[in-house]
Amino acid sequence: MTVHGATNSDPVRRVDVVVIGAGQAGLSAAYHLRRRGFAPYREAVGGGAGEAGDTGGRFVVLDADDAPGGAWAHRSPSLRMATVHGFHDLPDVELPEVDPNAAAREVVPGYFAAYEAQHALPVVRPVKVLAVRSESARPDARLLVGTDSGTWSARALINATGTWTRPFLPHYPGRFAGRQLHYAAYRGPEEFAGKRVLVVGGGASAIQVLSEVAAVGETVWATRTPPVYHAGPFTPEYGRAVVAKVEERVRQGLPVRSVVSVTGLGPSVAYRRAEELGALRRRPMFDRLTEHGVAWGDEELAVDAIVWATGFRPEVGHLAPLGLRSPGGGIALTGTRATADPRVHLVGYGPSASTVGANRAGRAAVNEIAGLLGAPAAVAVAAG
Repeated sequence: MTVHGATNSDPVRRVDVVVIGAGQAGLSAAYHLRRRGFAPYREAVGGGAGEAGDTGGRFVVLDADDAPGGAWAHRSPSLRMATVHGFHDLPDVELPEVDPNAAAREVVPGYFAAYEAQHALPVVRPVKVLAVRSESARPDARLLVGTDSGTWSARALINATGTWTRPFLPHYPGRFAGRQLHYAAYRGPEEFAGKRVLVVGGGASAIQVLSEVAAVGETVWATRTPPVYHAGPFTPEYGRAVVAKVEERVRQGLPVRSVVSVTGLGPSVAYRRAEELGALRRRPMFDRLTEHGVAWGDEELAVDAIVWATGFRPEVGHLAPLGLRSPGGGIALTGTRATADPRVHLVGYGPSASTVGANRAGRAAVNEIAGLLGAPAAVAVAAG
């Protein structure tokens, strides 16, 4: 259920739980909130404030996008379901069998939209969260979620904003006069036909770009460290060991590392295609940009374009007023809970920044919030 009509003139809306973000992690959290008995927020008839008084165990999902899909709706049209780097079903509803050649940016948003409708999830969009503050210094004070369409008051918060809106571009000296773009703005290989393209980065996104652009032009691949290829199966034991490494950094409040940075590159359609095209001959990172390309010492390489597949950073700036950052530069978590504030949970962050991890994190966060607030009586999850 998508709710529209909130305006800046509306009074503060009161709920028990606010979920920020309607991607995989946010929808998983919303599903588990319903399952634990929290009721979906309903806008009053006529677009008024609705349930502005007693919260009654209600929750709402605030989403900045105009339509369902999260980051998937913004992915390159060239990303096909066959080349998606892993996807896990949302709780309770399997992704229907789809054409492997179908565009992921169409399939997954359609799946998310159907999921929201089937479970009557109270997603309010488009709503951009600007800042989250505590109503007072008391540890049990309500949280005030300021948005571009009014303020929400909640007893607990689940942040599921992901990373897509914060692409990371490393700084290198010099200036390149040609085309530069981050992977977030990549829309397929067509514009690079017949050109020499430098792809920077050692993750799955870089492999996708290499596998596509090398079929229509010339590619050069540069990474900061030698890429690690994991040839064996991704067993549950291996997965747990990988997540534990990322989890330890988050527990210590250090800047987040991606799960893929620990797992290494695994076998995939895109990897095999890039390998067949001879695009996986990696070079170390260059020293500087030049007008026509990049340089390693005295060696200069001319390129037509640079695609920075250099990852993303967590979108958590709106949480700054809560003072959650640790001296290490990250937000320390105990499980999914912000160590500094038991009212706040982060899902799709650090070790849960994968589709399967997001599902588990959504459930874990809701279990803790139910313990903190007291879970309402269980209700049916299906729409009714």
